[in-house]
Amino acid sequence: MDLTVEPLTPARWADLEAIFNARGCSVARGCWCMYYRHSGTPPAPAPGQTHAQARRAELKTLVDAGQPVGLIGYRGGQPVGWVSIAPREQYAKLRRSSVMKAVDDRPVWSIVCFVVPAEHRGQGVAAALLEGAI
Repeated sequence: MDLTVEPLTPARWADLEAIFNARGCSVARGCWCMYYRHSGTPPAPAPGQTHAQARRAELKTLVDAGQPVGLIGYRGGQPVGWVSIAPREQYAKLRRSSVMKAVDDRPVWSIVCFVVPAEHRGQGVAAALLEGAI
């Protein structure tokens, strides 16, 4: 697959929004890949803000701060997929999980989510994103 994989940066934020707003990505629009970054009950959104808007703002804050949060796949310059990948310690839910607990104390990166718009599924986008992440 001819796919270019790039880290999400503030300059690429609009590309992430395009992926999340595409047909078939409604779950991503609600979560904004923040689910595993929290443990327990997520923080309440600010008054007048939905949970989805709060999660979007949280992710944007991480991106603007230069934290690694994931990679975007591009085909012909068009964003076609997303993989959420970061150092495991950034995922609070993984740290507390008895099912997904660390197997040793070595620092590793974890993948918690793939988002591929419906029109790009079945074309190897997720596999190419995984290869790029590795």
